[in-house]
This record gives sequence, structure tokens and C-alpha cells, in this order.
Amino acid sequence: MQRRDLFRLLAAGAAIPALSTNVLAMLREEQAASGGALRTLNPHQNATVIAMADLIIPATETPGATGAKVNEFMDVVLTDWAVDEERQRFLAGLAHVDERSTRLFAKPFVDATPAQQEVLLRAMDDEWVREESLPKPHETGYQKRDQQLQGNFFGVFKRMTLVGYYTSDIGFSQELKKVIIPGAYHGCTPLTEQG
Repeated sequence: MQRRDLFRLLAAGAAIPALSTNVLAMLREEQAASGGALRTLNPHQNATVIAMADLIIPATETPGATGAKVNEFMDVVLTDWAVDEERQRFLAGLAHVDERSTRLFAKPFVDATPAQQEVLLRAMDDEWVREESLPKPHETGYQKRDQQLQGNFFGVFKRMTLVGYYTSDIGFSQELKKVIIPGAYHGCTPLTEQG
């Protein structure tokens, strides 16, 4: 499966468990390969991504979006997978979050209180849900290549957050308690007296 095929699945709303182990392994490898050096997001954009992603997937018994390095995953997607137009649209969406926050709270999103940040994200989520509930002409289940990272910014952001989290070791192994390659061979395992 090619990376672009993966985004077609994501844009069509495919669930994480439906992804093949090859795709999950590729995504985990990409996340590890980034090594934390941001190539597209500047420090302020990165801080905004971290704040937003942590509100979507906060730390609980397992680490949240920051622990899973969702911000680095998004940077890899924007740098290596997205075309220039998609990248610019995403960055413009981040800037719009700051504009809305400044209009509402007189400060950029990262400087707003957690309660204010939550109010803004809930409003954006409600807008996305309303937009998604509207009938779309000629839906086929797969979107065209030029629509993979299009649509409502918050919807794109939320999907990327979920994919980044649940393809990380933390999301996949610790939270979902799944094994990336099931059926591992464990040779030379001692048998118990009952076995």
C-alpha cells in the first residue's frame, strides 16, 4: 500500500483497526525516523499542535498525544507526504485557530487557559460535525488525490491526531494492547508441570 492510498482510506473515514500491519509498521517507522527535528512546523505552530492534540487525546493511565509525539508525526506528514497546497492549507488552519483565539480571548491559542482552549476546540468540533452531517454530492467512499487533506481543518487535524496516536507504540501497544506483528514465535519456552 502506498502512502497516498493510506490517506485515501483516512479521508474516507476508515477505522484504525482496518489498517494492515504493513501500514502500521510503516507509520511507526516514519515516526521514529523523524527523531524530533521539525522540518515544517515552526516553534509556535508546533506548540499550537501540541496544545490542540493534548486536548483531543490527554494523558490518562497512558501517555497522551504529546507522549506519543503526535506533533512530530504531523510534521512528517506535512513534510514528506503532503503536497505544497495541502501543507499551506494546514498551516493556514493553524493560523486561523490563533485568529479565533485572539478574537475570543485576546491571546493566541497556546497562551489561552486550558478552559478557553477547550471551549474553542469544542466549537470547532461542533462546526466540523455539522459540516460532515450535510449531504455531499456524489460520494464514492474514496476521495480524489487532491482532496486527501482537504475539508474542514479541524476534521483533518483530529484525524491526523488519532492516526498519529494510534500508530505510535504508546497508542497501539500500550492503550489498545495490540501487537504490531501478531503471532510471534517464542522458542525454548519452558513448559509448566500441567502443560
